[in-house]
Amino acid sequence: MFDKWGRFVVRRAWWVIGGWLVGAVLIIGLLPSLSEITSGDQGSFLPGSYESVQAIDLAKKAFPEQATSTAIVVVKRSDGGPLTADDQAKSQALATAIGNAHIAGVGQPLTGPRAVAPNRLVQLISIPVTAAATDAQAQLAAVERTREVIKTQLAGSALSAGVAGQVAQVVDNNDTFTTAFTVVGTATFVLIIVLILIIFRSPIAALLPIVVISVVMQVSSNLIAAAGRLFDFNVDQSLQTLLLIVLYGIGTDYLLFLLFRYRERLRAGVDKKTAMAEAVARVGEVITSAAAAVIVAFLVLLLATFGGFGSLGPALAIAVFVMLVTGLTLIPALVSLIGPATFWPSKAWRREPKGTRFARIGAALGRRPAVAAAASGLVLIALASGVLLFKADYDFAAGFPSTTESAKAAADLERGFPQGALDPTEAYLTTTDGGELTDAQLAGFAAAAAKVTGVGGVQPPVTGTDGTVARFSLLLSVNPASNDAITLVHDHLRGDLHGIAPPGTKVVVGGTTALFADINSANNRDLSVILPVAAVLIAVILGLLLRSVVAPLYLVFAVLLNFAATLGAAVYLFQGVAGHPGVTFQLPIVLYLFVLAIGTDYNILMIARLREEARAGNEPRAAAALAVQHAGPSVAAAGVILAGTFAVLALAPVSFLRQIGFSVATGILLAAFVMSMFLVPSLTALIGHAAWWPGHGDMDRRRTEATIAG
Repeated sequence: MFDKWGRFVVRRAWWVIGGWLVGAVLIIGLLPSLSEITSGDQGSFLPGSYESVQAIDLAKKAFPEQATSTAIVVVKRSDGGPLTADDQAKSQALATAIGNAHIAGVGQPLTGPRAVAPNRLVQLISIPVTAAATDAQAQLAAVERTREVIKTQLAGSALSAGVAGQVAQVVDNNDTFTTAFTVVGTATFVLIIVLILIIFRSPIAALLPIVVISVVMQVSSNLIAAAGRLFDFNVDQSLQTLLLIVLYGIGTDYLLFLLFRYRERLRAGVDKKTAMAEAVARVGEVITSAAAAVIVAFLVLLLATFGGFGSLGPALAIAVFVMLVTGLTLIPALVSLIGPATFWPSKAWRREPKGTRFARIGAALGRRPAVAAAASGLVLIALASGVLLFKADYDFAAGFPSTTESAKAAADLERGFPQGALDPTEAYLTTTDGGELTDAQLAGFAAAAAKVTGVGGVQPPVTGTDGTVARFSLLLSVNPASNDAITLVHDHLRGDLHGIAPPGTKVVVGGTTALFADINSANNRDLSVILPVAAVLIAVILGLLLRSVVAPLYLVFAVLLNFAATLGAAVYLFQGVAGHPGVTFQLPIVLYLFVLAIGTDYNILMIARLREEARAGNEPRAAAALAVQHAGPSVAAAGVILAGTFAVLALAPVSFLRQIGFSVATGILLAAFVMSMFLVPSLTALIGHAAWWPGHGDMDRRRTEATIAG
């Protein structure tokens, strides 16, 4: 099929390019943009069966004007001493001034004697932020305007104040994220250009992926937005960055696979048109199978209960499909027209290099496949052992710079209040018969909640509009974003609070800590479902590609082992060497997306070449040696480019971005240089002809040749 397709694309190159461009213009011009289906509300991605979501729904009904979040103004004396009665009066005046400023997106500030720390070192002013969680600009303006009022009101006084809380943290670190993602985008372009220049010594080959994939990214974004509108789903704010890396990662992979095979055919003396047609014929099946594996892995995310993953899957699958179509149409058509000038001004494409590094590696592996299999396998197993020590970390604040106003204000707050005061856990007390809550029920619950393990303080209740619901803000004694807090809420706090509900009432626990506790549960459940289902489906795709049952089994095992090794390496570095309490909770799913799914590309390219060499009549060890010699350069180049893109994140001033950058870069390098380059070829050489059972495609050709010769 792909030989016919290759000839069609080459013969109708201008028609292919024209049709592609017309389609791109229509899609970009007529379909909605990605920003129209983007959401930053993590709670909106959990199903209603989780208690934290039930708390959100209950709060919306009982407190229809409730703020989306709260900013905390932490007031202290500049000399660090205790607040005097006059200082407390000035703090009250500050709260009044903020309210009188009528700042857009901000509700009425609250403070008072209860907001003064027992040691009188700080006083808090709670400011409801009513701007929508998805309206970053409105929240930014609200915090900045609040800070201007504070600066004006406290000028010349003995007091100073800072704004803390999640909203202030986001505002303070907005530039950090913008800078980090700009660096990623720039570094991606630079790495692709520089590395392809080194590989092919041609500016045309280097610029080709930048131009093509930039258009593909815009087309994909609009198609995803249209699908979101059609099927009513939103996507997380991180999707734009993930799209950038996914498309440039796999897009460059597919381009390299084609260019390496195209150059190989040119060196064999074939004309430029025939060379590209044959390249598509030989690599088209590999690219399609690789894309199918990635698409399937992404679509398996639809099984996730956490909607952030569920919507991420089809979005990325759409992007990969567009890149696959591009790799089989636009790229071959362009290169077939450019011809050997694609490699200009270098003339190295005309001659086959002798004694290359990959030829030596392949020869060594062919001589001693058992040694190569044992060494590469032991490396991966040793790293994978770190998974046993894995702990998820939900504390984003700890990973941000400590020099921002929000970070300093949070540190000041802890001088006088429990850490949980920055982001209280909300306990909603409601009657079971629809009647109003009594004073005795409110007082009884408040007194009992104060004695619950892990609760450092209980704020006075706020009663809802109809009197059937009351909100209690519980100040945890530990950092509300820490692993300890997540475990506390998940294992003990919820059950304890349920147990102390007065007769005729029930308790629903919400807030950020409770939300992340539920996300933790959802993550654990999702990974336990997603990994095995994806493994089975990828094995099926490999089986269809190879017409084999045996090879897909050890290929999938290798991919899963590489995934575990990558996660284990992150655990050893960040939990062990760096002493972090855990690794970011997002890491396993990010590794699934980039290491397991995209890393499968390298396996498919290598095993397809192994099969090709076996069908050419080579014995298993010789086939492994030749496969490494010929497929090794494209696997290595693709791996270095994708790993380098992520490695730049390791320089970001945010902890969880550094973790993601290091971990994915490590995983891609392990996939390219350990799994695909050594483990898979050596296992195939050791298993021999049985690797292709029951098809025995490698034997069929030699039997046919022997029959003809006889």
